[in-house]
Amino acid sequence: MSQLGEQARFLMDNLRLKTFPLGVKLIRDPEEIPEKAKRPAIFLKKKITICQAVTMARNYGWLVALTADDIICVPALLAFGMTPAPDAKAELSGLFCEVGFKNNKEISLDEVREMSLLEKDEFEGILLFPLTKEVTQPDVIVIYANPAQISRLAQAATFNSSGRVKGSFGGKVECSEYLVCPMKTGEPRVVIPGLGDRIFSMTMDDEMVFSLPLSFLDDLVEGLKESGKKIGARYPITFYQNFQPEFPKVYKDLAKKLGI
Repeated sequence: MSQLGEQARFLMDNLRLKTFPLGVKLIRDPEEIPEKAKRPAIFLKKKITICQAVTMARNYGWLVALTADDIICVPALLAFGMTPAPDAKAELSGLFCEVGFKNNKEISLDEVREMSLLEKDEFEGILLFPLTKEVTQPDVIVIYANPAQISRLAQAATFNSSGRVKGSFGGKVECSEYLVCPMKTGEPRVVIPGLGDRIFSMTMDDEMVFSLPLSFLDDLVEGLKESGKKIGARYPITFYQNFQPEFPKVYKDLAKKLGI
């Protein structure tokens, strides 16, 4: 097993993850898509959302490839630069107003400008796969985890860093935050999955996302091994048990009566 495969297995075992950590590769030419990759429009005979493809990869262990022809989610297509729209940001901000997420287009556009979006035709596809399968060198690594596991990942990510892990939360079109942002910034990211993840891809209420560029993986693994080791920090987080419980008075009275 290569170093990447060993690191993927370490992440799963150390954090006791329920689903596979994912490798994500953004593709400039559809010819780069591996022959064995599952294209939803071909394999399933239907279009899906990007977050559904994430679920298929992290739960089923599939290698999934998406182009615009496989994706039905219009906000995601706009966010990933896969539409003919001359101004995707204006279209996306207008859509947020139309569906009631924002109360005017000016503030909506301000939010969209803060989002991690791809330029028109910057990439033509997305490849998603369990990191343990080592399909190719990913651009981004995506880990779905509960808040306690995310806490450990944040501790690990800051072990060799002077800063803190950043997040940008809007509750909508969050797929670009965990699939695109780490590649663009070179930094890890904490993301709260949005409505699409919850509605279409069955993301659970207790699941969050930790996403990082491949270049950060060595530091993350080292941090998981070393961060908090002196005080026994790990997952599952251990409960403190060195105390004597207090019981209600009726229990104490009975104990006194029995001489115990």
